[in-house]
Amino acid sequence: MAQALAAPAEAPEKPGQGRPWLTLLAVSLGVIMVMLDGTVVAIANPVIGQELGASLADLQWVTSGYLLALAVFLITAGKLGDLFGHKRVFLIGVAGFALTSLAIGLTSSVEALIAFRVLQGLFGALLQPAALALLRLAFPGDRLNMAMGAWGGIIGLSSAAGPIVGGLLVENVSWQSVFFINVPVGAVALVMGLWALRESKTQLLARVDWPGVVLLSVTMFSLVWAIIKAPEWGWGDPGTLGFLAATVLVGAAFLFWQTRAKEPLLPLTLFKNASFSIGTGLMILMAFSMFGAMFFLTFFFQGVHGLTPLESGVRMLPMSAGMIIASPLAGLVIGKIGPRIPIAVGMLITATAMFLMSRLSIEAEFIDSAIPFALLAFGLSPVFVGATEIIVGNAPPQLAGVAGGVQNSAMQVGGALGTAILGAVVAAKVSDVYVGYLGPAAAAIPPDQIEGLKGLASVGMAPPGLPEQVAGVIANASHLSFMDGLHLGFMVSTGVAIVAAVLALLVKAGRKTEGAPVHVG
Repeated sequence: MAQALAAPAEAPEKPGQGRPWLTLLAVSLGVIMVMLDGTVVAIANPVIGQELGASLADLQWVTSGYLLALAVFLITAGKLGDLFGHKRVFLIGVAGFALTSLAIGLTSSVEALIAFRVLQGLFGALLQPAALALLRLAFPGDRLNMAMGAWGGIIGLSSAAGPIVGGLLVENVSWQSVFFINVPVGAVALVMGLWALRESKTQLLARVDWPGVVLLSVTMFSLVWAIIKAPEWGWGDPGTLGFLAATVLVGAAFLFWQTRAKEPLLPLTLFKNASFSIGTGLMILMAFSMFGAMFFLTFFFQGVHGLTPLESGVRMLPMSAGMIIASPLAGLVIGKIGPRIPIAVGMLITATAMFLMSRLSIEAEFIDSAIPFALLAFGLSPVFVGATEIIVGNAPPQLAGVAGGVQNSAMQVGGALGTAILGAVVAAKVSDVYVGYLGPAAAAIPPDQIEGLKGLASVGMAPPGLPEQVAGVIANASHLSFMDGLHLGFMVSTGVAIVAAVLALLVKAGRKTEGAPVHVG
């Protein structure tokens, strides 16, 4: 069994290799592909449903299958990068993601589309932790914050472009084109990566902890599956409770095995560093607040306001575009004064933005949502940059890939929790107030139809084709009850952001420079 190598000796620099900013550019191209895919697929789903005859459950699997594969495999993928080389794993992820995107665009079956989406999630999991690890290894500790700031700005740019590009492609070309666009982006990322990235291995000929892989995969699957299905089944349903129980039991078995394995998949010593653990918690809370709340704004814009996908994307531009400015700025500030105060202030700004969104009315104009969106950009950016630096920076270089997997897993789990829990909050509020908004008209509607109308109202919609005399009453009840649910959801997000602000006061900056790993090639 080979031991981890952490010698500072480096192979001679080759032209075009080992340059930090070229590394940033190369890995960003790969992640832009993933970010674009994440935003444009949501916009394409309605058209996919029409053209492939997909049911609502099918469309949920188009998203959930990808999410499950991504969340289950992230930490394992990070470990594979640590063992076999982050450049190699990153390039496999880029190539696989592009090829599966091509396959999705060529398919004519929703079943095949879902299968390729799962495969796409596996390749996306290979790509993301490796990208963070390559940045960790390319930038010295005192410049890592700056790199993470630039990284956040690039992610903000791709997030801003996603709804616009997706809306244009879906409306003017086809739903397939939102996947085909990944092919040229992936090709450029692959060429750039082959030229600019410098391979690094921190462990040579080390074995993979396969029992750990299986146990962690089952744990993550059970957790994410329970979160995804809870809104449909109910949190007290035996199925939900069963998967949550499996999460606890198999998770405990995984933790026990990690204390016995000679080369554990996830060394638990990482979590002995309080800042690493707190940074992971902050990433979960940030993703909970952000993704959970943002999920329902698309229903607000399209269901209540009746905007097109492209118009909805324009409404959200102030946040995505603001991150282009805020993320590099956050990196500079964190580099000067450390992460504690910027993250705490960022979460308080986020809480303020969430509170303002809890005051939105049905008649809200562009400016009414633009102000809290802009605040979110400057609130979330220092949290994303700082928490990522805390997690990756507090891990030893030989575990940079695992740390990147933990960071990405925390985001996925936090986002899934936020969507599921806030979804339950919104649905419960809608159910409580919907009949009251119907008024006397409720007496003429059968109870089973009332339940169906509540389900539509929880996403801001009313059924089409109703008689004119009741259509207005039902649409008004749907929109008003949805707004009540939306307001409550944003108040919960406000509270979560305040808790995260207090937690941020306990963190410390990442390590500066410790022994650099051996570079190969």
